[in-house]
Amino acid sequence: MNRECTCCFFGHRKINETPTLIKKVTETTIELIENCKVITFLFGIKSDFDSLCLKVVSDLKERYPYIKRVYVRAAYPDVSESYTDYLLENYEETYYPGRLSNAGKASYVERNQEMIDKSDFCIVYYDESYKPPRRKTADVIYLITSPKAAPSSL
Repeated sequence: MNRECTCCFFGHRKINETPTLIKKVTETTIELIENCKVITFLFGIKSDFDSLCLKVVSDLKERYPYIKRVYVRAAYPDVSESYTDYLLENYEETYYPGRLSNAGKASYVERNQEMIDKSDFCIVYYDESYKPPRRKTADVIYLITSPKAAPSSL
């Protein structure tokens, strides 16, 4: 490869951060930097795996100062200068993809698709035994009646 490349990261919201996992992410990232000309790394911020990868890439920035960390926002198309400054403490760049403007609840899915589309490589963490935390749900009972069958007290 002669051109500069991009990599993104995806993994579970909650992970068991072990020395083995950190080592594997670090070695894979170094391999991509040194042998595949990856200089741009795209991040979301909704998972422990994202946080681990951001730390790894940030630590590697000392060794490879030319690499770039980019936070791809899934919310807030327009952000204040102070919030941008806050984000740029950990990233070299941040942006909100235009394709998310009408995504609604699917904004994170669309943001992830944007990251995949912009990347030459994706580092993915998947654990078969992972069970996402259950969301709190209320018991809902639906009562469906025809107008003829409905009691007059309803």
